[in-house]
Amino acid sequence: MTTSFIQPEQGDPIAALATPVGVGALAVVRMSGKGVFDIAQRVFRKKNKPAFHLSQSKGFRAHFGIVYDCDGLIDEVVALTFRSPNSFTMEDMVEFSCHGGPVVVKHILQVLLDAGCRLAEPGEFTRRAFLNGRIDLLQAEAIGEMIHARSESAFRTAVNQMQGTLSLRLDAMREQLLHSCALLELELDFSEEDVEFQNRSQLAEELGALQEEVRRLVDSYQQGRLLKEGVATVIAGKPNAGKSTLLNVLLGEERAIVSHMPGTTRDYIEECFLYEKTMFRLTDTAGLREGEEEIEHEGIRRSYKKISEADLILYLLDVSSEVYLDEVPQILGFQKHYSNAHMIVVANKIDLTEEINERLQHLRELIGGKVCGISAAKGEGLGELKRIMGGMVEGLDKLHEASVLVTSLRHYESLRNASDALENSRELIDSCSGTELIAFELRSALEYVGEITGKVVNEEILNVVFERFCIGK
Repeated sequence: MTTSFIQPEQGDPIAALATPVGVGALAVVRMSGKGVFDIAQRVFRKKNKPAFHLSQSKGFRAHFGIVYDCDGLIDEVVALTFRSPNSFTMEDMVEFSCHGGPVVVKHILQVLLDAGCRLAEPGEFTRRAFLNGRIDLLQAEAIGEMIHARSESAFRTAVNQMQGTLSLRLDAMREQLLHSCALLELELDFSEEDVEFQNRSQLAEELGALQEEVRRLVDSYQQGRLLKEGVATVIAGKPNAGKSTLLNVLLGEERAIVSHMPGTTRDYIEECFLYEKTMFRLTDTAGLREGEEEIEHEGIRRSYKKISEADLILYLLDVSSEVYLDEVPQILGFQKHYSNAHMIVVANKIDLTEEINERLQHLRELIGGKVCGISAAKGEGLGELKRIMGGMVEGLDKLHEASVLVTSLRHYESLRNASDALENSRELIDSCSGTELIAFELRSALEYVGEITGKVVNEEILNVVFERFCIGK
């Protein structure tokens, strides 16, 4: 069931910690909703002006004072007031900036709950901002992505979406679909008159251009996903190739256990590695061989699963071994079976052979792909490896403000459904089908586009979006 939201009355008063839990110099406790000025006043007293009431304050004003309970002073705070509709939630809001100790925050929250607030649910402040028309659903999701961004590129993309760049484009699509739907609905109203308000050739042409624009957004998801989640990078190879050592040197810390005994890594290890502005999600996997016991066999099975999900595979081999060419068939098999991923053959232990140049050249001739020689133990060649890794996702760190990328699986699926509906409508036009069938497909496309920004939304979608937010956001 779809629901159209209009601006509601101010909601019941809520309160929550808006800064991270823990010890810090400052913490912010925020309140929003009906009567928050009166609730805050019950626990706040302005120094040297005991008769002052926060309801007398104009918006965007700060007041220094104390928060107290029945036992006396809790803390000295700065109270910030925001009047509806000029606040994040478009409701009356008050924020207390206090000292950042967890006990201080606990006491302030408790005194506010006792005074009439309830504890906010995850994402409830942002949810109210959406329901009150302050932001659309896409912008609300972008706020969450901005908070959780782990790279500069992911942050910039989230900021871009929060500013409404993608929303504007989708709104323009929706307006075009609304216009076409209205004309077709008008035809249905005058079906007995046998009139055509929407020229079918012109409609097919317009829908074709619209579908192409939708497809461009769908195609941008792969790049947008890499920006948001990081490049899924799997370090694979036979036991003792140096996979765990490579993971450690890329991270700059001893994250994985390194041993000369084969089969040390029984399960995969995941960590994030930032190169320039791009995040790589590194996964060190168990050595690829026939497992000698059940646990190792399970680790190898998981390794292949991770490899199948990778965006980038670093296939590590011991180039100092006399039988290093025995791995060429497996490398070629990887190139065939995991063709959706980029692959770099990392020839490790270059410091242990004098024939390194010949061996690297031979590998390049045999596999026809990227080969990089390194010594993970001594740190040689790592700069070149990072450069090649960055080149595999070239352009992710060169986004400009005009870039429009889809970063959410929810948006991607809605756009794919919209594209299918547009394709169906064009086929119906080509086959001279009835107006009602064409209008049905266009209404479907309209709903799919509207789901993204929240023009058309249901409670399940809202729960999925906001359950990922922290309590104070």
